[in-house]
Amino acid sequence: MDAQTPPVRQKVETIAELDRMVERRVPRHQQLIEVLATQLGQPRILYLLLVLVAGWIGLNVLRPRLAWDAPPFFWLQGLLALLSVTTTTVVLITQTRWLRRVERRSQLDLHINLLAEEKVAKLVALLEELRRDLPSVRDRPDPEAAAMSRGTDASELLDELERSLDHEDARPGQVATPAANRGAETPAKAP
Repeated sequence: MDAQTPPVRQKVETIAELDRMVERRVPRHQQLIEVLATQLGQPRILYLLLVLVAGWIGLNVLRPRLAWDAPPFFWLQGLLALLSVTTTTVVLITQTRWLRRVERRSQLDLHINLLAEEKVAKLVALLEELRRDLPSVRDRPDPEAAAMSRGTDASELLDELERSLDHEDARPGQVATPAANRGAETPAKAP
């Protein structure tokens, strides 16, 4: 990419190249399983299964001479059970890789967001410093800008999130307590 390429296009192309690199490292057997999972997820497979089951039952009931699987269709049940187990396994294998991919993407998003937050905090700090240094601008304390210039502590944010979730999980009539203080709370004194 050259200097003439717009920044948005550069970022999109970078992400696309990262995805292509990951996909090139996927083993051939995994690719085949994912193609199979994609094909199994098509509506035509449902229609095909319904036609095959109806044909199987029809031939075995209507043509007793050709019957190879009399009711209750033991062989059909076995075949359908095998197809079910195979389909479930194929879907689980595919989902496992996709979940790992989503987790990596989530981690990338988190890191990008944290870096962006650090940059914004630095910009706020620089603006505050500029405001203090300019003689034509009245200098006044701004606690909100001061807090924003420090950035966010990820562990503090996680603790606050857990407190919030604990509060939501509290049953009516229960007092929500922070996760860190569980088991160490003292009863409140009545007034």
